[in-house]
Amino acid sequence: MIQTETLNLLEWPRLCQHLSTFAATKLGAVVARDLRIPDRQTDSETLLAQTREVYQLETTLPVSLSFEGIQDIGDALERAALQGVLGGEDLLAIATTLSGARTLRRTIDQYPNLTTLNALVEDLRTYPELEQEIYRCIDERGRVMDRASPKLGGIREQFKQQRDRIYQILQNILQRHSSAVQESLITQRGDRFVLPVKSSHRDVIPGIVHDTSTSGATLYVEPNAIVSHGNQLRQLLKQEQVEEEAVRRVLSEQVAAVHQDLERLLAIATTLDLATARARYSLWLGANPPHFIEFGAQPSDISPNSSSSSLSSITLRQLRHPLLLWQHQHEQGPAVVPIDLVIQPQIRVVAITGPNTGGKTVTLKTLGLAALMAKVGLFVPAREPVEIPWFHQVLADIGDEQSLQQSLSTFSGHIRRIGRILEALSGDDGRQAGSSTPSPSLVLLDEVGAGTDPSEGSALAIALLRYLADHAALTVATTHYGELKALKYQDERFENASVEFDDVSLSPTYRLLWGIPGRSNALAIAQRLGLNPEIVEAARAQIGAGSESDVNRVIAGLEQQRRQQEEKTKSADQLIRETERLHREILQRAEMLRQRERELQQQQEEAVQAAIAQARGDIAKVIRQLQRGPETAQAAQQATEALNDLADRHLPSRQVSPKPKPGFRPKAGDRVRIPRLGQVAEVLTNPDDGGEFTVRFGLMKMTVSLADVESLQGEKPELGGR
Repeated sequence: MIQTETLNLLEWPRLCQHLSTFAATKLGAVVARDLRIPDRQTDSETLLAQTREVYQLETTLPVSLSFEGIQDIGDALERAALQGVLGGEDLLAIATTLSGARTLRRTIDQYPNLTTLNALVEDLRTYPELEQEIYRCIDERGRVMDRASPKLGGIREQFKQQRDRIYQILQNILQRHSSAVQESLITQRGDRFVLPVKSSHRDVIPGIVHDTSTSGATLYVEPNAIVSHGNQLRQLLKQEQVEEEAVRRVLSEQVAAVHQDLERLLAIATTLDLATARARYSLWLGANPPHFIEFGAQPSDISPNSSSSSLSSITLRQLRHPLLLWQHQHEQGPAVVPIDLVIQPQIRVVAITGPNTGGKTVTLKTLGLAALMAKVGLFVPAREPVEIPWFHQVLADIGDEQSLQQSLSTFSGHIRRIGRILEALSGDDGRQAGSSTPSPSLVLLDEVGAGTDPSEGSALAIALLRYLADHAALTVATTHYGELKALKYQDERFENASVEFDDVSLSPTYRLLWGIPGRSNALAIAQRLGLNPEIVEAARAQIGAGSESDVNRVIAGLEQQRRQQEEKTKSADQLIRETERLHREILQRAEMLRQRERELQQQQEEAVQAAIAQARGDIAKVIRQLQRGPETAQAAQQATEALNDLADRHLPSRQVSPKPKPGFRPKAGDRVRIPRLGQVAEVLTNPDDGGEFTVRFGLMKMTVSLADVESLQGEKPELGGR
């Protein structure tokens, strides 16, 4: 089956194994290792919603989901449903699972905004009464307790008394016949109590011999004096076992009565564990949530007047291979070089060219894994936004493992697998019946058309890619054939990309360049790998005058232009970031100044109100004195002096105004303060007739007026000319 082949070629089982290490339960790990890939986009979106909400719990909320106590009780539930009697350990596992599931639900119930998780646990029934009954009857070792039934407690009490009586009789025998035993020890053979009697003293302690030592020197004898007591003990033991089984049978019947709800509970707990594993793995990868987009419209389907919102580009910037990340972190592998994949919606086929060992195959695998990760609800290790179509199928022909197994040539192996891919496309049930639209599938082809005569191989590759452009949503193919590079200029559904090669170090950089076909750089690689320089130079001379050399020079020039443009873009991005930082800093300082101004205004208003209140009180006091005392000249004089004193203290017109500081006039080279921005700036030009001049602070230049600035000592500038 081509889908299974594809998963193996992409090393999907390894990724699932990595995911399973983040599961909290054994059952969750088992499910993660055999991860089911959804057949419907709605299922994938539900899984992503679960991952997103658990991720929120793990990263922004003060709690996380705990799976303590939850065990794989599936087999126990199945036996109970078939009227089997469960063991004590199975019953205890059911009780701890019920308790753990209740804890999960309580945690989720605290956050009603986690709508997907709340909907998942909405029908969760944890049967606390069943859990309590199991804990009442079964101890932490899985043994039925005395209190489980009155009859069981009585049997065990009789058993204890009978055993104590046997011990007492045996102790008396040991004391009376100490010379007849190897050591003063009471032991057991099976369920019978025996003494280690010397074989030479066999007749001293008559009884039943249950065992003999290897040397034959010791006989393990059950004295006749305790045989009847031993028989009674055995009967009590059987009665105990029967009563224990009766208790466990009752509990098993209670489990069987609700086994469907408990199976549902186990499934929900496993779903939550798997969602938690996805969230924690995504967090470890530094991944971001993907958004499914509509993709793959025919150019003729795109109307000039249509809204572009219905069509989106595949956007996977800084995409990293998850298995290489794991290898780098856990196996001391090399650092992972991210790639950028931005594919316009009208593109159906991308041809990636460039040298061997340059990262072309890794690019295919990374894209394939990203599509599968999004489908199963995993975040994708790429920079936001992560926008990718929901591909119904991911189909790949990478490497020649299949051909080696079948003893076929490399070419035959590729053709066989490509044939299976085409069959899967024609039978894709993800496409509406009778629809002429391509299958919503992603096809990945490594070294398409390789392994045969180059002219025939390139012709076959061109025909195959043109067919796939009509029948698959997106095909990404790697190739060395130069003829495939020209398809972009013949059909706008085709795009070129290449892996970058450093001509100085003679090694690939593993970066993906778009819009530029790559060079194979076979001679440069041969030179780096140590091939005789004379042979390399002879090869260069052989192709030096050919058209291929001219094309390579053009491509090299385009690559150089691309690198220069990228450097300029980086510089521009850095300048923009610095400008944005300064802008944020200016806004922050301006807000601080406004806040300080508001605080001062509030303080002034409070001081004025306090002064008014005090003045009113003082005036009222003077009035009361005049009303109480005789109307004499002395009293009037005192009242007048009091009112004058109030006026001097509270009327602004009576207060002495501070002398203004002498003004100044800024000139080029001075430093001034801009109070409204909270910035100190350098004066670049002298003020013009209108009082305006240019200043600079940081990377920003601006024109200000004299009224906007002051000196560093707080002086206001003269507004008139000198």
